[in-house]
Amino acid sequence: MRGDRFHGRFENDGHLCAVPGCTEAGEFRAPGSRPAGFDGPGEWRWFCLDHVREFNAGYDWFEGMSAEEVIRAQNPIAGWERETRAFRADAGVDGMPRWADFDDPLDAIGMRASQIKARAAGNRTAYDRLTPREREALNAMGLKGDADRHQLRKRYSELVRRYHPDRNGGDRRHEARLGKVVEAYQLLRKSEAFG
Repeated sequence: MRGDRFHGRFENDGHLCAVPGCTEAGEFRAPGSRPAGFDGPGEWRWFCLDHVREFNAGYDWFEGMSAEEVIRAQNPIAGWERETRAFRADAGVDGMPRWADFDDPLDAIGMRASQIKARAAGNRTAYDRLTPREREALNAMGLKGDADRHQLRKRYSELVRRYHPDRNGGDRRHEARLGKVVEAYQLLRKSEAFG
């Protein structure tokens, strides 16, 4: 594409204007009969400047859509309302929230990375002194390996408030998660690492 005062002008690759009888070079592209989709980018029609202006003046992107579809397409978050597995609150892991347990997702990534680095370096951290069940409980609580008793209590009260049905309008969907948090707290508060 060359610098030109007409945005969207392409170097002529031998395309002629698609309008019958026009002998001008087709330097501007417009959507063709097959739209872009799963099978590829679709087809283009090539027009000269005058005919692409005519095409654009009569083009209706919403043609064939119902009123609901038009409103949905105009929504600023159109296409972003679907949660992907990695960014759901439970991250697709045992129904346990992972990303949602942290104010900043980078904290979750940092915690995991520091655990991996510590084990690779052979350093014994507070996390390494925990039993496998205590480590699992610590992960269920969303705490770092160097958490103290105060952080454990604070995190427990946050999670109980978050998952208790009374705080969720009677919604019992998080009841299993609440049970895991209570069980994890009961195990960790008796642990020697938090003594």
